[in-house]
Amino acid sequence: MPLETPARIVQRLTSHGFNAEREAVTLLANAPDPDAAVALAVEAAPPDALVLRAEHVKQALDSSTGRPSISNGDESHANRSKSVDTPPEARGSFTRDSNPEQRSVEITGDITGESTGTGAYEDFVAVFRDRYERLSAKLRGRVNHRPTDALQAMPGGGEAGLVGMVSDVRSTANGHWLIELEDTKGVFPCLVMKDKGIADLVGELLLDEVIAVDGTLSDDGGIIFVDSLHFPDIPRTYKPNTADRHVQACLISDVHVGSDEFMEDAWQRFTGWLHTEEAEHVEYLLIAGDMVEGIGVYPNQDEELSIVDIYDQYRAFSEYLKEVPGDMEIIMIPGNHDAVRLAEPQPAFDEELRDIMSAHDARITGNPSMVSVEGVNVLMYHGVSLDEVIAELPADKASYDEPHKAMYQLLKKRHVAPQYGGHTRLAPEKQDYLVMDEVPDIFHTGHVHKLGWGMYRKVMAVNSGCWQAQTDFQKSVNIDPDSGFAPVVDLDTLGMTVHKFS
Repeated sequence: MPLETPARIVQRLTSHGFNAEREAVTLLANAPDPDAAVALAVEAAPPDALVLRAEHVKQALDSSTGRPSISNGDESHANRSKSVDTPPEARGSFTRDSNPEQRSVEITGDITGESTGTGAYEDFVAVFRDRYERLSAKLRGRVNHRPTDALQAMPGGGEAGLVGMVSDVRSTANGHWLIELEDTKGVFPCLVMKDKGIADLVGELLLDEVIAVDGTLSDDGGIIFVDSLHFPDIPRTYKPNTADRHVQACLISDVHVGSDEFMEDAWQRFTGWLHTEEAEHVEYLLIAGDMVEGIGVYPNQDEELSIVDIYDQYRAFSEYLKEVPGDMEIIMIPGNHDAVRLAEPQPAFDEELRDIMSAHDARITGNPSMVSVEGVNVLMYHGVSLDEVIAELPADKASYDEPHKAMYQLLKKRHVAPQYGGHTRLAPEKQDYLVMDEVPDIFHTGHVHKLGWGMYRKVMAVNSGCWQAQTDFQKSVNIDPDSGFAPVVDLDTLGMTVHKFS
């Protein structure tokens, strides 16, 4: 009889309606006859138990002496759950030493239940005014800011500073750069000369982001000649938070259950690994959107689906989620393939989908959300705006091959989706939920299906790849995905290890 994998043990237990502790799964996987051990444990568990615990398994195995084996290996392979070979390092036995009372999760910035936008003109004015006020507050100490109407009344030739939202950027006939900045009083032109050292920064600008400039008014007072340009940015003095104990969080995204190219084997190797001693300290799983493939997201998508009903896709995802150890904390946000509104910020899944995805009592929050995990602030954002950033900025500043560099740009702008009117759909709300008021310790995104990570001013930026092989649509747009990777962060040191399961 082939050796049982922990993932398959979990599948068998969930078919009986049980979640399970890691130690319980390990005991079953290492029993002489795992099939018989599972049946005995299920039979011996208290009738009201929802989680199969190690003591249940021990009691069942201890009381089984002299009883006939329930399974003699006669079960046909055709009727058994699909399993994959688990590497030897994923088959160990360990006693997990963790105290759930040490865990803490707090969520802020969640739009769920707070959406008030109707799409009226006044709503758009309100959200952009809120963006301006909050980001300009981070910049006014760096320049001698004067409102645009005050600048227009000043005599020419003097020093001038302005904090504004970028309404236009264009080059002049002589190759200089003209930036129009807007505040609550009007619009004012600012000229960056091509021979200035700051001219390279103009290439990083996106429309609708908030910046500050400092310089000199022209003789006629009609334009600012810019000497310095500032982004809201991460303070250079920033020091990240860390956990008080050795504990790890696994960051993944873009599972895409329901796609023909969902990598089931890699997923089961991953969930099997989570049951091993090597993953003993991985107590949190953070999923940054696109649980399922969705329906009608791109042209001819129906030809690439293994599950054509959206609710069945979520039911299948929930089954795969049950393979994750039952004592792990799971936090999830939606993405653009999920069954929520496309416009950002995205509220979390509705009650019907929450009921379907009830495994482990996962915490489900909106996109984006700041999730504090044992004091470490993780900004979870699916990442649709990365397409916009990569399309607009020079390749050395943002690219699909190095998605973390595009994330650096969002950190610098202190906004996860600055540009309005492009491919990123934005919803007007009473406040701009996409502003980064608080500096995150970890910035976690997905969406682009590429693996990349790095540090920007002591903030860890991680784009976690995907669990979907290349689809025909991705081939048509030259996307070569990084599939089957699981970045794991040490929350006490912010060190990271990337595990590959594909």
